[in-house]
Amino acid sequence: MRAVVQTVAEADVTVDGTSVGAIGAGLLVLVGVTHTDGAAEARWIAEKIWSLRIMEGERSASDLDAPILLVSQFTLYADTRKGRRPSWNAAAPGPVAEPLVEAVAAHLRSLGAHVETGEFGAMMRVSSVNVGPNTILLER
Repeated sequence: MRAVVQTVAEADVTVDGTSVGAIGAGLLVLVGVTHTDGAAEARWIAEKIWSLRIMEGERSASDLDAPILLVSQFTLYADTRKGRRPSWNAAAPGPVAEPLVEAVAAHLRSLGAHVETGEFGAMMRVSSVNVGPNTILLER
């Protein structure tokens, strides 16, 4: 499982011009799932996101009760080593990935996070105002 975590002043995701998730100051998290991922990876990445000390004053989202916008992003597993067209073979198919992305969101919520999400499998428009800029790649 991979996640790109950004500290943001604000972020939102829309589908067909309608907002499906939005936050103020907090974390925008793009999550990708591969074939070998399971519940342990979802739990680990959720706990890492919630406790990662990357916000102002070296504090975590849990310290600040900061909201999280979680967006599924299969393109994090793009393989671009050959040619000009990425391969998506390393990305888990929707029936595998969707419940694991939902598990990340559920575990974050169980830890006390306010979590907004995108819409799995939809063509989404994600906008954000990055603070720092601060972008961290997590992988398990």
